[in-house]
Amino acid sequence: MKKLIVLFCLIFISIASFSQTLRMATYNLRFDNPGDSLNAWKYRHAYVSDLIQLYDFDIFGTQEGLKHQLEDVKNELKVYNYFGVGREDGKDQGEHSAIFYKSGKYQVVGQGNFWISPDTDKPNKGWDAACIRICTWGEFKELATGKQFFVFNVHLDHRGETARFEGVKLLLTKILEIAGKKPCILTGDFNFDDTHKGYAYLATSGFLEDAYLKTSVRFAPGDSFNGFRIRTEGNSRIDHIFV
Repeated sequence: MKKLIVLFCLIFISIASFSQTLRMATYNLRFDNPGDSLNAWKYRHAYVSDLIQLYDFDIFGTQEGLKHQLEDVKNELKVYNYFGVGREDGKDQGEHSAIFYKSGKYQVVGQGNFWISPDTDKPNKGWDAACIRICTWGEFKELATGKQFFVFNVHLDHRGETARFEGVKLLLTKILEIAGKKPCILTGDFNFDDTHKGYAYLATSGFLEDAYLKTSVRFAPGDSFNGFRIRTEGNSRIDHIFV
């Protein structure tokens, strides 16, 4: 994949059934590509960890992270644990859609993975996708209150138009199947913005809403793809948090 990605989207979510704010983020870590030169992971990972610590996320979904990248973040930020599997083999191989969480605040009471494909149970490409794609999910219990909620995290295909839209339909089906009507958060790099039919499918589903539209404070331009450029223009959000 030639496009350079460092994507970051943060939203502070107050779920009605919770007594406190849940600090959520979606973060495309960019896979460890030596071709990124001075932007390569070995030069970046300490800053990534610093940023996470600065914003003090409770839970954040990651995209593109390889196993050693995830371990780097975990080792540098001891308050977090994570789960997720590599999309290539369902174990450690390939990019993950891992979910990090503060292990002192939340207990994982259930977790799983499914592939973005008609065959959701094993590694395989779906429809016209260029890559194997996976969604990781977890059911969390807030230790202080006992309240439970679900988090789903995904990275949709960057080339397959059919794969993106069919993937969105699959996501909503699986979320309703797994989480039912319980509180739910969907984070991810969707590779489409809010003008896409896939976005409309989720945002007008009657179940999920775009947290970006619900928040009272927004920081910086909405464009969430920057290619390592310091200055970005536009308002094309391809990374979303739905609640």
